[in-house]
Amino acid sequence: MSAPSSGTRTFHMIEAVADRLEGAPRQLRRRWSDEFKAQVVTEALEPGASVSAIARRIGIHPSQLFAWRRDARAERHYRERHSSCGGEVASVSGAVIEIAIGEVIVRAGVDVDEAQLQRVIRAVRSA
Repeated sequence: MSAPSSGTRTFHMIEAVADRLEGAPRQLRRRWSDEFKAQVVTEALEPGASVSAIARRIGIHPSQLFAWRRDARAERHYRERHSSCGGEVASVSGAVIEIAIGEVIVRAGVDVDEAQLQRVIRAVRSA
């Protein structure tokens, strides 16, 4: 058993407050801006860059940075594959949607109510 303390004890409270990184979110659940992610990913994709060191420097887990890199590569790959599809989608008044169900063709205007179109399709399928 330990002997009771005869003197008074003093202690000091230390409060540590980390500085917020520029671009870092202010919430508990961090939501990084797209610009910040792009900047960090660009840095991480440089030849010889250490993903772990970059992640430590900005205060995130390396797996998060690896995920950002993976997402950036996937998005770039998607854009490259679909670049020929680029263009503008224009609204066309009077356009018609045609749906072939067996030998029946259902035609509806583009402004048709979705619920109404579903009822028509169900009726055609059950006939």
